[in-house]
Amino acid sequence: MEGALIKMSKNLLVTGGSRGIGRDIALNAGDQGWDVVVNYAGNRDMAEDVAAQIRDKGQRAMAVQGDVSKIEDVERLFAAVDDEFGALHGLVNNAGVGKSQGPFEDCLPEDLVATFEVNVFGLFYCAQAAVRRMSTKHGAAGGSIVNVSSAASRTGGVNAFIDYAASKSAVDTITTGLARELGGVGIRVNAVRPGVTETEMIEHVRATDPGWLDQVVRTMPMGRIGEVREISNPILWLLSDEASYVTGTIIDASGGRATP
Repeated sequence: MEGALIKMSKNLLVTGGSRGIGRDIALNAGDQGWDVVVNYAGNRDMAEDVAAQIRDKGQRAMAVQGDVSKIEDVERLFAAVDDEFGALHGLVNNAGVGKSQGPFEDCLPEDLVATFEVNVFGLFYCAQAAVRRMSTKHGAAGGSIVNVSSAASRTGGVNAFIDYAASKSAVDTITTGLARELGGVGIRVNAVRPGVTETEMIEHVRATDPGWLDQVVRTMPMGRIGEVREISNPILWLLSDEASYVTGTIIDASGGRATP
């Protein structure tokens, strides 16, 4: 219709978007007018369900399999974004694993390697691919990257998950460094540190080590476990134009600053 304003959606890639916090990030993004690529490692049905719900909101969405710890999978994932969506405006590096639940001396070498391959190297691979598509240096319009860290990066894991905590400390450092490097080419880089949040991972911990979980919750000023929407909301804000002057910032969404 002549004179009508045409709303242009922006395109967002969410890694690990089929469940937990990633699932809610993707759904929340669809609510807020983003077209969304839902990356998943193994559960196609869950990822397709998320994409279908986003399409029901009137946005474009697709599910793309890929293990972010494998560079060839990351290249295929971003090629799918190029082919189907054409441009990329936002990336949420959410995919993460926590393999070692227990004392440090019992951590298995293969679990340590797997944790860093996904949480650190996977983030590097995806951020590199995103920069090549969003940087004004390459003729793009810029964009926003939000990394999902963890309150464990400050506490050290509280007698468990020390490898996970260490990997998330690396995420914090990467966030700061990328923000400083990419601010001049139109890319903002921020992070959110979730605390204990109701996800499948916490259900597993609740079933296997409820004493550890109770101990962690007691250290939190708000004294309760968070909900996924309480994590995805600040992430969507950081992605949005409302945060246009925010970069290099790490938001704690953890029920208050817990002590180690």
